[in-house]
Amino acid sequence: MHKQIGFLSLLIAMCATVGALGQSAAASGSEAHRPQFHFSPKAHWMNDPNGMVYYNGTYHLFFQYYPDGTTWGPMHWGHATSKDMVHWHEQPIALYPDSLGYIFSGSAVVDVNNTTGFGKNGQTPLVAIFTHHNPALEKQKSDKFQYQSLAYSLDEGKTWTKYKGNPVVQNPGITDFRDPKVRWFEPQKKWVMTLATKDRVTFFSSPDLKNWSKESEFGKESGAHGGVWECPDLFPLDYHGKKAWVLLVSINPGGPNGGSATQYFVGDFDGHHFKPYSTQAKWMDYGTDNYAGVTFSNTGNRTILMGWMSNWQYASVVPTASWRSAMTVPRMLQLKAVGKELFLASTPVTELNKLDVPAFSLKNLTVHNQFDLTAKAKNETGLFRLDLSAPNTADFALVLANDKGEELTIGYNKQANEYYIDRTQSGKTDFEKGFGKRHTAPRLATDSNLTLTLVADVASVELFADNGLTVMTDIFFPDAVMTRLHLKSATGITINKITYSKLTPSVSIN
Repeated sequence: MHKQIGFLSLLIAMCATVGALGQSAAASGSEAHRPQFHFSPKAHWMNDPNGMVYYNGTYHLFFQYYPDGTTWGPMHWGHATSKDMVHWHEQPIALYPDSLGYIFSGSAVVDVNNTTGFGKNGQTPLVAIFTHHNPALEKQKSDKFQYQSLAYSLDEGKTWTKYKGNPVVQNPGITDFRDPKVRWFEPQKKWVMTLATKDRVTFFSSPDLKNWSKESEFGKESGAHGGVWECPDLFPLDYHGKKAWVLLVSINPGGPNGGSATQYFVGDFDGHHFKPYSTQAKWMDYGTDNYAGVTFSNTGNRTILMGWMSNWQYASVVPTASWRSAMTVPRMLQLKAVGKELFLASTPVTELNKLDVPAFSLKNLTVHNQFDLTAKAKNETGLFRLDLSAPNTADFALVLANDKGEELTIGYNKQANEYYIDRTQSGKTDFEKGFGKRHTAPRLATDSNLTLTLVADVASVELFADNGLTVMTDIFFPDAVMTRLHLKSATGITINKITYSKLTPSVSIN
């Protein structure tokens, strides 16, 4: 009896360990490229993050989800929760399609003042605002097949009730009329909705989330228009005691390196109109794999964003068998000035540091041609964070490689004054003709010293250059784990400092 109990306890402990560590970097088959510390669904298709909200110590991530296949299908809202934005746990599906249509993208808020009246007996409602996409009307060639609806939860997001008065915003006749992002505008005691309407943004306001009035439009003569506008987000950020407003707009296609990407504008918002300081598009992330990113609501004095770590150009054909796509690491957003112009900067949230296992730090490292860091790193998982400081006097690159000769190169080109990620030799690239390319991003900072933070998972890298002024996110699909790492510089360079930390797995798929 004791032996049986002992064996059972051991078995339970082993299962718990596997569940806690989650996706092994050495996994084979369908799990070969499973992220280790980025959220990914345990199975099936995922795209845009939705309804991200923080409430009572829990971060809620909802997401576009199709539970019956690994390509896009009738959309649901999947659901995951976390106490720290690092360890995620997938929950039951939150919202299912209904007679009004599929459940497309949207947002969620904490209705602290119970403006909706959904709260009963002192309960604070969480309210989701989403797009209903009606396939029957779409098939009839109607231009009114998308409209906005509500659902609410009185048990902290566990279960949801759809509002009987749906839809709350009717479509005036715009084929792309979707992705509501809602926030409370305290100066005028009202809710403001930022809605994607074809290739521009329309602002609405409401006292109660149920009754909406149109305020204004933005974008006709601003920004990039190479594709449809999606997933807008409007939020304030402080810069040296002054407030500016940032408007994010995802666009597909039309990104700076092909496919889908997210542009942004900085300006003023008075509750009615958004007035940008510049009508030129700026890009939140120059890599090809950060799309539809929006911010969490109710996070106090921090503005935190997560994006879908893929690209509509190839998302449905990437070589993962049982699941499709992951989210970026959560990023804290700030405004930084370059000259007289404000730019949006993003850096990993500090919570990610809890995964660090410090390995080594080097100062004044001279690199002539190549310097191999593999032996010092002693990393068999390929998961790491690397922080580097160097003068912008010469070309240099970080090369991730494996025993099969595959390489992913992240570097700085002095002559062009740009950063790049080259995935032409990174492993599987033939599943889509535009995947295996070299992507570039301008260096926006003007000081003589540059800094890099590189966060590497099994099949992704996220580069935060110059304290987040230039960001690049790219996925890749090696045939073996990238356990080798070396620096290279054809002309030679002395690296001021380099710090390397292994990262421990964090996401459970149980």
